[in-house]
Amino acid sequence: MCGRFVSASPPDELARYFGAELDDRELEPSFNVAPTNEVYAVKAREGTRHLVTLRWGLVPFWAKDLKIGSRMINARAETVADKPAFRKAYQRYRCLIPADGFYEWAKEPGRKTKKPYFIHRSDGEPIVFAGLWERWRPRLEDGKTIDEEADPIESCTILTTTPNATMAEIHDRMPVLLAPAVWDDWLSEDTDLDYIGSLLVPAPDDLLTLVPVSTAVNNVRNKGEELIRPLPERDGDAAPAADD
Repeated sequence: MCGRFVSASPPDELARYFGAELDDRELEPSFNVAPTNEVYAVKAREGTRHLVTLRWGLVPFWAKDLKIGSRMINARAETVADKPAFRKAYQRYRCLIPADGFYEWAKEPGRKTKKPYFIHRSDGEPIVFAGLWERWRPRLEDGKTIDEEADPIESCTILTTTPNATMAEIHDRMPVLLAPAVWDDWLSEDTDLDYIGSLLVPAPDDLLTLVPVSTAVNNVRNKGEELIRPLPERDGDAAPAADD
């Protein structure tokens, strides 16, 4: 899965990187983005890319309240086309979610606490997650009728797939990462879904670098740059075990 990531690049830089118009407000840089936080995303409207902000944790249009979003931060590539929570968004509402890197935790033999790693692109370029988004409106007191007067909330999820060789050292899943050559196809509603499905594969083995970091990242209240500072490997450290 992908449960925390880093979003510290200024929005104007992201807009230039994606060739997108900047639509929404500026978010505070965060080195520990957590579920339900607002995040940057790229959507397409009438052939133009727009950098917007979305709530992380997809809330399906049919949901009774926002709570379901905290359980919808990731969508599995193997089932996303069929799951009721994601099916419509997969067909029509795809987005790109930029990050400076993300975190994953690995089990260590003989230790109860998992070891966190900061994972970033080896070439220093931004990571681009394959994402889905949805628009949701609150319901009236009867719990059934949608409040058409209420402002909609737009939310998103990150797709995951099986790991490449690098990620397999620490976990059995990884986020789907998209290269610039396929961004337009991913964003377009008109792209054949069989082709979209072919993009949900592990990234090349040499694309990512794993950096051991402090367990301070475990606390979502910690948001500073010190979280991605590399920790020295301890004497006797072996390759991390794969997570179950």
